[in-house]
Amino acid sequence: MSEETSTEEELTTFVGQLSANGVTLTDTLVIEELTKRGYGDMEKKKLVLRDYEMLYLTQVGKMTVLRGKKQVKYEDLVEEALERDSTAWTRFLVYRDLRSRGYVAKEGFGFGVDFRLYDRGDFGGKAARYVVFGLNEGTEKEAESFRKVGEDILKMGKEPILAVVERRGEIIYYKVSKWRPTKSTPK
Repeated sequence: MSEETSTEEELTTFVGQLSANGVTLTDTLVIEELTKRGYGDMEKKKLVLRDYEMLYLTQVGKMTVLRGKKQVKYEDLVEEALERDSTAWTRFLVYRDLRSRGYVAKEGFGFGVDFRLYDRGDFGGKAARYVVFGLNEGTEKEAESFRKVGEDILKMGKEPILAVVERRGEIIYYKVSKWRPTKSTPK
């Protein structure tokens, strides 16, 4: 995955309302602009942004989040996201990195910290090509669980990518492929 600058600077700034499951937007022009760019999910004529989308758009200065009529500080948004999901910060870091590289990342298929990842320019036209699943450096996982996740993603016709979040917040991506041990003959 190569570096590419994000196009979020082209977005107009907007206001979202904090809800139980993220941020809700009702302005039809904002909804149209964001859905074209792969943000959020429509629920009853409202666009709902997931926590990682909320944190990203707030961090890049495109969204102000309100609870009622009062603005919510970024630190408080992070705390609330972590209360809802202990992996919220890892999700945000992976999401932010993918977005900053010009990719559209949508909620994954339930493998943990995962996203369906669309090639640049493919969102809305083609299916996601990759499934990115992430974890923090130092997290202990059974090799069998990696094998199972990788196989499940491959069965869906997607390419599995492992995103490892280092202690400093940097992300390293590994393409996961099926491993087939070869028979070796004893000497």
